[in-house]
Amino acid sequence: MFKPKTPFLAVDGIVRLWDGKRFKGIVLIERHYEPYGFALPGGFVEVGERVENAVLREVKEETGLDAKIVKLLGVYSEPDRDPRFHVVSVVFVLDAEGTPKAGDDAKSVFISPLEQIPFDKMVFDHAKILGDYLRCL
Repeated sequence: MFKPKTPFLAVDGIVRLWDGKRFKGIVLIERHYEPYGFALPGGFVEVGERVENAVLREVKEETGLDAKIVKLLGVYSEPDRDPRFHVVSVVFVLDAEGTPKAGDDAKSVFISPLEQIPFDKMVFDHAKILGDYLRCL
């Protein structure tokens, strides 16, 4: 049987946390595994799973939040965006309310105001993704 060699498919979420109509910040995780650093919640799409369902599942697993997809930000496919292997990520903007709690691959979770995003400590290409998001505001 022919087994094609293709990139891995992942999803990432820019989760905007709200308290009613008050914007609290963007939810970031501190990664429990290498590469270490801060990241957007996300992970790999499972076989048979839609990317929309995958991002909602990953956000729930890593932050405990039930989020709602607002829009698709874009697809990020630079072959070296992940130091482990070639990963293509579909990135969504989501809204959520509540108190995030670290779970799954997240060592910790925190809420970052837009003006305090730790761009220099972000892993993968997540600093670029957040920069693209901020330019779209």
